[in-house]
Amino acid sequence: MSEELSADADVAVAPQPHRHYVVRYGLTRLVGEFTWKPPQPLRRLASVICRTERGIEWGSVLCPATERTRSFLGKSAESGRILRLATPDDEAQRDALAQLEREAFTGCQQMIHERGLPMQLVDAEHLFGGDRIVFYYISEQRVDFRELVKALAKVHKTRIEMRQIGIRDEAKLLADYGDCGQPVCCNTHLREMPPVSMKMAKLQKATLDPAKISGRCGRLKCCLRYEYDTYEAFRRELPAVGSTVVTRQGTGRVIGQEILARKVVVVYEGHRQVLTDARDVLTVVSSKSSNTSA
Repeated sequence: MSEELSADADVAVAPQPHRHYVVRYGLTRLVGEFTWKPPQPLRRLASVICRTERGIEWGSVLCPATERTRSFLGKSAESGRILRLATPDDEAQRDALAQLEREAFTGCQQMIHERGLPMQLVDAEHLFGGDRIVFYYISEQRVDFRELVKALAKVHKTRIEMRQIGIRDEAKLLADYGDCGQPVCCNTHLREMPPVSMKMAKLQKATLDPAKISGRCGRLKCCLRYEYDTYEAFRRELPAVGSTVVTRQGTGRVIGQEILARKVVVVYEGHRQVLTDARDVLTVVSSKSSNTSA
């Protein structure tokens, strides 16, 4: 009897296979939550064939979907479903499609040149299921590519999609490594690329040399945003530059901030400058209306 209860207990606590996974798919490395029917669980980086809103695509499993991952995914949850694990035949088909992509890219480039269209072709993506070919391009103006699409559809016998992208998206498609020696963030974990301002570099006291703080796209590096919120929160806790403060050493004026160290540079009478811990500031006699660092 006890053996039966023990067996029942083992069944009760047996972990259930995950039914939802986070999958990366597509040339632009889209990420979404996909459903999967057990029995077997999926390992990380397993290659899968999935159905997305675009059609049948090749994907890579990142992790099981949890409440935490959903908070990062946002509105992209429930992007589709995993159909099966990729097979050797699927891998062979993927290699064949890669060759077709190169041929499609070259052919499209030639058609663009022949028609004199003001656009720069960046890359081509042939969906795994053959539902469509997506051509990514850059242009500073609106382009009438209706005749181009007709010509491409006639050649490839499938749906053609022309997708305009920006300079940062181009880096996401083509760039490899950043100055840090790591793969560029836009091609690995970043799902969105919000604007980065020079103010962020100044607050973190980064060099203002454009060549050193610009990424592969020529714009300010996305990583300048990573610690900005922390710097901004710490900055608000410090007396503003230009403030008059009273410390244990007397009354002085704040002329600088060391944000991460939680310290300020105070100048006293006789032009004596002292790096002072924020906890040693007894009173802020007067402060600037805007708390900006030097």
